[in-house]
Amino acid sequence: MSGIAWAIDHGVETLATPEFAWMYMTDVTNWDDPPARFRLNGPFTTGSIGTTEIPGQALREWRLRDVGPPHSYTIEIALEGAVIVCKWQFAKLPGGRTRLRQTITLEGENTAPYKEDVKGAFAPGLAPGMNRIARAINAAYVQNQASS
Repeated sequence: MSGIAWAIDHGVETLATPEFAWMYMTDVTNWDDPPARFRLNGPFTTGSIGTTEIPGQALREWRLRDVGPPHSYTIEIALEGAVIVCKWQFAKLPGGRTRLRQTITLEGENTAPYKEDVKGAFAPGLAPGMNRIARAINAAYVQNQASS
């Protein structure tokens, strides 16, 4: 693979500890991005394969890479001669909070045919999606703390 043809990233803070945020985000049943539905075939470990189903589109397969609990994991979506890479990072902040960061890149030797579609698919929704994820993690964390 050659260099990065396009990249975007966004970070958000959560009330949750890195361990809780990790637990939440590595349970794909918590991935809420309608109308997409996500499935993981096997454990949340390096090499596991997942799928994304969006009505009216072909099933999209992805692979987990570099899973390093509770600090980071990467999702790769293979294209013809290119790859979309979504790296998630979980950084501990003062007071036990967590900073979540997602970096999305388009890499490879054949990125030109995909660049505008990838940018259009990910750029508009990244910040709102990350904010929605932070709110969901916060709500789950508060509920967990109240029931403990």
